[in-house]
Amino acid sequence: MSEQDQTAKPWGGRFSEATDAFVERFTASIGFDWRLYHHDINGSIAHATMLEKVGVLSSAEKDQIITGLEEIRADIDAGNFNWSVTLEDVHMNIEAALTEKIGITGKKLHTGRSRNDQVATDIRLYLRDEIDTIAGELKRLQHGILQVAEREAETIMPGFTHLQTAQPVTFGHHLLAWFEMLTRDAGRLADCRARLNQSPLGAAALAGTTYPIDRAMTAELLGFDKPTNNSLDSVSDRDFAIEFCAFASILLTHLSRASEELVLWTSAQFNFIDLPDRFCTGSSIMPQKKNPDVPELVRGKTGRVNGHLISLLTLMKSQPLAYNKDNQEDKEPLFDAIDTVKDCLRAFADMVPAITSRKENMYEAARRGFSTATDLADYLVRKGMPFRDAHEVVGKSVAYGIDTGKDLSEMSLEELQQFSDTIAADVFEVLTLEGSVAARNHTGGTAPEQVKAAVARALDQL
Repeated sequence: MSEQDQTAKPWGGRFSEATDAFVERFTASIGFDWRLYHHDINGSIAHATMLEKVGVLSSAEKDQIITGLEEIRADIDAGNFNWSVTLEDVHMNIEAALTEKIGITGKKLHTGRSRNDQVATDIRLYLRDEIDTIAGELKRLQHGILQVAEREAETIMPGFTHLQTAQPVTFGHHLLAWFEMLTRDAGRLADCRARLNQSPLGAAALAGTTYPIDRAMTAELLGFDKPTNNSLDSVSDRDFAIEFCAFASILLTHLSRASEELVLWTSAQFNFIDLPDRFCTGSSIMPQKKNPDVPELVRGKTGRVNGHLISLLTLMKSQPLAYNKDNQEDKEPLFDAIDTVKDCLRAFADMVPAITSRKENMYEAARRGFSTATDLADYLVRKGMPFRDAHEVVGKSVAYGIDTGKDLSEMSLEELQQFSDTIAADVFEVLTLEGSVAARNHTGGTAPEQVKAAVARALDQL
């Protein structure tokens, strides 16, 4: 390519020499922002439609531009488009192809806009569509969790604090905790979508344009709620991308916690659940191994998404108004965060409904570790004993159980009464796992009927 050709860029009028070949590659973004092409074309069609309405383009010119853009879209969809690093980004590649296709009319498309407001619009359009896809996958995962929670409403397992046996719960109740985390995540995602759904188009480079454009029209054509209010802010901030990555980090943190539990539960030491073979892999040397690679990888990808959030926060932390070239670095972290979230949600949404519980193992684990000790203390309180005294009585009975190798439910009435004569024969109603779980039957409780009611309410709200 000749020097004259290289300086014939849309912005090259004031330059006397070609861009250095390395600098051209270094500053180009086409290697990753090509994925914005669909939304870039939609934005350009809306912009051309508005320009015709305000008299900047004739009806014939508008039609010619839209037809040309749709033909370019079809070429890209079919894989027949030649992306050029020389043309830097998706916007200039499409504009150059349009001009080559329809002639001088193509050069009129950029009237009243800048690449600054164009890219800000494209990213919002792209992210909005991806948010809608992610919201659908998140809801699919929530449905899967509810399906298993209802199925396991009566399955008793140990609840843990500090990874030590605490109190018996039901597997269904435990899974509903995952559901609540994801419900808050879905709310954060909806909030993010609502805040980004404003149109920057028409802010131009930073100070608007002297052409009589109709920003409300382009906002409506593109499905935005309204135009943005300030042109400087419109082109320079990426807080909507940061907010999405914050959502993604919290979501992946929740999925990582669930992944850790799945990894533990599938281990030989716990053996609480089984994952289908299609979600696991084996060892190249140990033939007996069945590794829970899907939850392990989701757990690992959390650090990746957290890194993208930090990247965007750092990117924006010291930028003066308005647009700076730094902002080209917003796309790769955002794109990868989107891809990672979608993949992790798909993996979980496919995997969770296929979980099978090992009910007997869960039940036996709940019998160990004196999981009904709190129920015994509550029993004594209901009999009139102050809680701190009840706590001491139960603590001594647990110490006795450790010495004798007996769980509270395995002790005789006489053994229990040596610690308090308040204890009567009805104590065994609360020392069974079933009695313990059923006793906590308030809203949000562990009792099977409460789990089923919670599932029904959640299904109504989804």
